[in-house]
Amino acid sequence: MAQLLLVEDDKTIGKVLTEGLHTHGHEVTWRRFGRAALSEAAQRNFDLGLVDLGLPDLDGVEVCRQLRATQPGCVIVILTARDTEIDAVVGLDAGADDYLTKPFRYLELLARIRAHLRRGPVAAASAEPHVVGGLVVNPAARTCTFAEHPISLRGREFDLLARLAAQPDVAITRETLIAEVWDENWFGSTKTLDVHIAMLRRKLAAATANHRAHPSSVPQISTLRGYGYRLDSPDPLR
Repeated sequence: MAQLLLVEDDKTIGKVLTEGLHTHGHEVTWRRFGRAALSEAAQRNFDLGLVDLGLPDLDGVEVCRQLRATQPGCVIVILTARDTEIDAVVGLDAGADDYLTKPFRYLELLARIRAHLRRGPVAAASAEPHVVGGLVVNPAARTCTFAEHPISLRGREFDLLARLAAQPDVAITRETLIAEVWDENWFGSTKTLDVHIAMLRRKLAAATANHRAHPSSVPQISTLRGYGYRLDSPDPLR
């Protein structure tokens, strides 16, 4: 029985989700205020948290940030009515693992919860680090460096970059990335993939700027519309 923390101020939604998730075998602790939820998380461990961004006392992003600091192993899924990519990026940057936009289908939420609870970090396919230009991704040690400086990546960010770096210059479909990095039975929207790609691009760009790397050492993530993504090796002629 998984221990879930639901942070949702809407009484109707909170009641429906609590009863529904309990029916599917989960133990649910429901709190309507961010501070009350964080107080609960300080006293006991949770497997997964569902956090609404629009809370009355504390912004959901701050709840995610503090919950991640308190419980590093807890999966955090944002429930948000803010249907813009930047809000999702901010939430994921604060420590969330995934997000769903309201109104969402209950079956999609249930499938996401199941996927996250059964899916740990992607196993290292090879003990050998992946080297793409100045980027080095080591699946065995779960470390990532650029120009010999560490890049801080969260779990799914690392798994996604490692999958792309394992086959540089090879186009990989969205379906393959979702199945191998998240779950083969993923249900519903795959926008979370796009948001994680956006975050990886930001972090690679920041690493490039911080260390004044030469363009010939910088790999790029290319979007292949209608297909997927590709990690391009740097062009030595640049």
